[in-house]
Amino acid sequence: MEREVALAVDVLRKGGIILYPTDTVWGIGCDATNVEAVEKVYRLKRSEDKHSMLVLCRDADMVVRYVDKAPGIAFEVMEMSTSPLTLILPGATGLAQNLIPEEKTLGVRVPEHEFCKMLLRKFGRPIVSTSANISGEATPKSVKDISREIIEGVDFMVNPRFQGRPTGKPSSIISFSERGEVKVLRD
Repeated sequence: MEREVALAVDVLRKGGIILYPTDTVWGIGCDATNVEAVEKVYRLKRSEDKHSMLVLCRDADMVVRYVDKAPGIAFEVMEMSTSPLTLILPGATGLAQNLIPEEKTLGVRVPEHEFCKMLLRKFGRPIVSTSANISGEATPKSVKDISREIIEGVDFMVNPRFQGRPTGKPSSIISFSERGEVKVLRD
């Protein structure tokens, strides 16, 4: 697995995009701090919707480096979660500007997936995570459901043997305001 992680990190550092397994579904990813790389993902997905792409972070310490107005309750909810959870947090900073919507929020998830954790640890920065499909099409449940266009459109595809046991469905989403107001956006 270390060799596969090293190959993926090399592509990310060069501004490329990868197709990789997560704890939910297969994702398209890139360096979340690289404007050109984020633009490549938008083009591949045929999307300009800045609300649709979240970032994966290694841990809460990484999250606070890129979200500076998150209320403490958000981190408590993150720690207590027993299934994949995306937090929409205020105060996005330090990321590619074309990734941050007008309201300056950021969708963040800390994955419980061996490959993702190794990748984030070695890369050291947040990684974009968006489902491996063209915008508007069904989210692929497994690698066999990913379209040829997506597979051919990335710079590197992680070997499916590192898939682990994904849930096969998108994460739950909870939004937090600076004042700690909470909204469940997807169960």
